[in-house]
Amino acid sequence: MEIHIGSEKGSDIHPLVSRGTAKTYFTRKAAIALAISGILFVVYPSLRPFSDETSLSGAAAFASTEWIVSHTVAILAFVLMTIGLFGLCVALQDTIVEKLSLQGLVLIVFGTGLTLPFYGAEVFGLNAIGQEALNRQNIDLVSLANVIRFGPGFFMILGGLIIVGAGSVITAIAIWKSRIMSPWSGIPFAFGILMYLPQFMGTQPIRVAHGVILAVGCVWIGAGVWRQNQKKMNR
Repeated sequence: MEIHIGSEKGSDIHPLVSRGTAKTYFTRKAAIALAISGILFVVYPSLRPFSDETSLSGAAAFASTEWIVSHTVAILAFVLMTIGLFGLCVALQDTIVEKLSLQGLVLIVFGTGLTLPFYGAEVFGLNAIGQEALNRQNIDLVSLANVIRFGPGFFMILGGLIIVGAGSVITAIAIWKSRIMSPWSGIPFAFGILMYLPQFMGTQPIRVAHGVILAVGCVWIGAGVWRQNQKKMNR
């Protein structure tokens, strides 16, 4: 099947672009997106300010530019991850795990949709609290951070990360059974996603180490998607 790109006038019609060419282009970009998402999962805890969140130093952290940038990086990491895993599904088309990989992707996309609103509250809500606490020099305002974190939004991110975790396990199984991807490449990714909620309780070094594990998984899968794309191009 071929897709015409251009106007309806015959003289203005661009060269035909095959579906295979479009798929190849997308898969390549998706592999890059997945690798970048892995890097961003390391940047997020590395850049995020850590402090005593029961004092004005915590308010200063909330109000900082680093707070906004680091959490925005985390949001971008999740978005790019879903795009990258869509590329994985494309790479696994016409294999015995095509449906399994799609099931994993659907769960991850749905779970990510439930997870990201919490990050929005974290980045902008806590930033506003931090600025107001500093302006008033009022430590009591800092305690509002836990009201935001452990309110209804907490149950959204809890459910979202559980669903993303289930999707990551299914994705790892699909990669293992695919016979065309490195079978171990899905393991660091699934482990990193499953540990995403527990790592919130850790110190900065632990959270950075967790990001590295997740990055290894994302980059490894992305490299596998890229290689499969190259093989199809060389046929």
